Amino acid sequence: MSNTSDNKNYCTIYLVRHGETEGNISHLLQGQHDSPLTANGIKQAQTLAVELKSAHFSAIYSSDLLRAYKTAEYVAIDQQLTVTTTKLLRERFFGRFEGKPWLYFQRKLEMLLAEHQELTNTKNLFHQVDPAVESDDAIAERAIRFLRQVALVHLRQSILVVTHGGTMRAVLLHLGVIKEENLRLVTINNTAYIKLHSDGTDFFIDATVGITKSPQI
Repeated sequence: MSNTSDNKNYCTIYLVRHGETEGNISHLLQGQHDSPLTANGIKQAQTLAVELKSAHFSAIYSSDLLRAYKTAEYVAIDQQLTVTTTKLLRERFFGRFEGKPWLYFQRKLEMLLAEHQELTNTKNLFHQVDPAVESDDAIAERAIRFLRQVALVHLRQSILVVTHGGTMRAVLLHLGVIKEENLRLVTINNTAYIKLHSDGTDFFIDATVGITKSPQI
């Protein structure tokens, strides 16, 4: 990750989490299963559209999961754009845990951690719970690949990219903003976003909104 844009021509990317869903308020592990936006989630998306109106996006992209697409659509309508979707921006795949209560999965992680104190690496914990659960490296690889591709297409322009909390965490981890052992201590609220710049190779973060870190970090 670069910490300066120098004088190069960069694409400005607003990487956004979707609005609140029924699954969120029911504390379900959604993964790549879908859940509709709540009334509050719709309001959050509408507020986001107003907040980002001055960004004047050249294009809007989103995960192909409905909760991300619908969030992006509220901004797209306001800016008279269409939304282009991609599977590369999807949330982590949680295998057999998808659609189940988050607490159920969390307890599985805690049980493993109690049995193997040396397993502090989150992706190793996930793999131990179920090999089908997608790793942070796999999420980051597909998301970063997509961001590099669209950055090259939109140099000197601003774009909106709507995705998911887990995907955003994986990107932050890949860019070295947070460490693996602190990954679960970062909270990414609904419609939180990362404003970053890229020339198609390097990235640097300009600002984060709605993302909080535990005092332990």
